[in-house]
Amino acid sequence: MSVRPLELSSGTAATIALAPGSDTVVVIAPDIFGLRPLFNDMAQRFATQWGVTAIAVEPFAGLELGDEVEPRLTAVKHLSDERHLDDLHLGIDAAASAMASVRRVGLIGFCMGGMYCFNAARSERFDRIASFYGMIRLPADWAGPGHREPLDHLAAGHPDRVLALVGDLDPYTPPDDVAALGAAGVNVVRYPEAEHGFAHDPERPAHRRADAANAWSRARDWLVH
Repeated sequence: MSVRPLELSSGTAATIALAPGSDTVVVIAPDIFGLRPLFNDMAQRFATQWGVTAIAVEPFAGLELGDEVEPRLTAVKHLSDERHLDDLHLGIDAAASAMASVRRVGLIGFCMGGMYCFNAARSERFDRIASFYGMIRLPADWAGPGHREPLDHLAAGHPDRVLALVGDLDPYTPPDDVAALGAAGVNVVRYPEAEHGFAHDPERPAHRRADAANAWSRARDWLVH
């Protein structure tokens, strides 16, 4: 079992880890820094520990943005919700083509990828979705012609299929937004002492080991069982 890079039919980069005999796909929507070794390792971990075929999809298709955050923050407003969702669907197709059968499909995302999880709730192709600290309202600097508000996408789709894991100290998920998320029908789990990015990258100062372990367990149960 190993991770390998691939190119989706759209030309977008992805990384896949196959779990032999698995009938479940989990698509990974990375954070603002995009596809990188952290998500290669995550896909491998999902395959070995969760027993699913995992595929991580680059959010900045065709762009060379480097490692700094500012060019990436600037680029978000030029992205397209529809193009991104199409690539997530192509990720399902790429994984399915290497499997005998697919019974269940999940989506998991982090930060910006967590916002795209909310956007993807309108899709019929995801049985369950887990969003880690995704933006509930589109940040003003990210507004562009290719975007709609995450809450609007949720209203047009299946909010009941979404699990949102948020930190109470996260400026991207303020209390009023979290309340709106719950009112929309999303299943919300709050972590009172957690900041943005508390779970998926152990190298971050905001990482909280116990909260992360709890959030991972909840996400696995939601997506796989």
